[in-house]
Amino acid sequence: MKYDKSYLRKKSILIRKKNYSKIKKFNFNLIFKLIKKHFSNKKINIACYYPSNYEVDTLGFIEKAVKRNFKISLPVIRPSGKMSFKSWKYKDPLYVSAFGTLEPLDSQKDIIPDLVMVPLVAFDSQLNRLGYGKGYYDRILEKINFTKKKRIFLGMAYSFQKYKKIPINKHDVKLDYILTEKGIIY
Repeated sequence: MKYDKSYLRKKSILIRKKNYSKIKKFNFNLIFKLIKKHFSNKKINIACYYPSNYEVDTLGFIEKAVKRNFKISLPVIRPSGKMSFKSWKYKDPLYVSAFGTLEPLDSQKDIIPDLVMVPLVAFDSQLNRLGYGKGYYDRILEKINFTKKKRIFLGMAYSFQKYKKIPINKHDVKLDYILTEKGIIY
């Protein structure tokens, strides 16, 4: 049976809400291994996200990355519908956006990160992702793809969010890796 994106999105968000608390541990050290492999351990800028809506909790990773002197940025969504990344220092105040997400101040200059951690609603083994349906990440990933030769797009998901096949269209940007509690998919 073939499902459309809207159906899969609703189904997957309900499953995530029901099951997210059963998953306790992610091996964030795998991300540092990816960084070392692709960037020779250079101190790159990592675009994270502040978890909400039962997404994978990235706060433990952010804390470890800051201790290792990596620069962190978080997404900011503008009323125009465009998303950018802004520098954020761990434990600096965050503000509730019009969309209900926590964001740093929009007054910082835009950052083009080297590694982008992308929250997922669902994914498949071909590294296709299903997001919330607004296209924010697809647009910014396309821009980064055009701007940077060396970059990593890393999906963050629970293993139970995997489907056999995610429907895609021409605007969907494929990920390089997906991290689940079971390891890295590539």
